[in-house]
Formats: sequence, structure tokens, C-alpha cells
Amino acid sequence: MNFADYIAVDPNICHGKPCFKGARIIVYLVLELLEAGVPIEEIIGPNYYPQLTRKHIEAALHYASQLLKTREYTSQNAFR
Repeated sequence: MNFADYIAVDPNICHGKPCFKGARIIVYLVLELLEAGVPIEEIIGPNYYPQLTRKHIEAALHYASQLLKTREYTSQNAFR
């Protein structure tokens, strides 16, 4: 999956935070819902973000995994 098809980073949109293209929904908001145990079907349903699809959620997860894979962490900066 190419997460760039779904996620953009633009300093003029959402304060430069990664967001879903055309939706102005910040990626970390969806990741926090997943962390809280909200099912994907509910996230893309009418109560949260009906403009998103399962592919958007998959792109968010892929984006997060790529960030973790390509960054270097130490115990001092792991949670900043």
C-alpha cells in the first residue's frame, strides 16, 4: 500500500500534521480511536468519519508503522 495515496503532510493544512487527503482529518485521531478499541466499521460509520474508508485506516496503520521503522529511538526520546 502507498499511504501517500491517502495521507498528506502540508504545512498549510491541519498545522502540518499528517491528515487524510481531502478530509482534513488528522491521522493520529483515527489511530487514537483504534487504540481505544473502536472498531474500524464504527470509525468509518456515521458517528465518526463516514468520509473515510477501510483503506484510509489501513493507510494510517501503514504510515505509523513506517514512521516507527525508519526512526531511531533511545530511552530518552522514545515518548516525546
